[in-house]
Amino acid sequence: MYKNILIAADGSDHSIRTAERAAELAGLQMGARITIIYVVDVDQSKTDVLTQGDKAMIDQKRKQRLEPIEESLRGRDVSYEVVIRHGEPGPTIVHYANDHDFDIVIIGSRGLNTLQEMVLGSVSHKVAKRAKCPVMIVK
Repeated sequence: MYKNILIAADGSDHSIRTAERAAELAGLQMGARITIIYVVDVDQSKTDVLTQGDKAMIDQKRKQRLEPIEESLRGRDVSYEVVIRHGEPGPTIVHYANDHDFDIVIIGSRGLNTLQEMVLGSVSHKVAKRAKCPVMIVK
């Protein structure tokens, strides 16, 4: 059913729960594969460079954000890979999902209320509207 799963991750608690849900789904399918996509927001990237300055340190901090997610998947013996992209998170995730043959995208929700979502737009909302495959939003 879901053999090729994309997780959108940012290191938050929602991302960890997303990884756990993806691992559950992958465990139901023999040979299922999970791809973790971490999108470095352009504005955040600029801030990182200005405050850190050291590219190696910036890369290390980004990898540390994903460590709990990877640990969750390793603990369940699930096959996965990590993909890092730069850009605006919503469109970048949608573009990656639509360009590859994913069966489902699993993304965390930040729990924005309806007014905030209409005014600001959330990443999960953008992905749910534009991805060509099913999208599961985990709270």
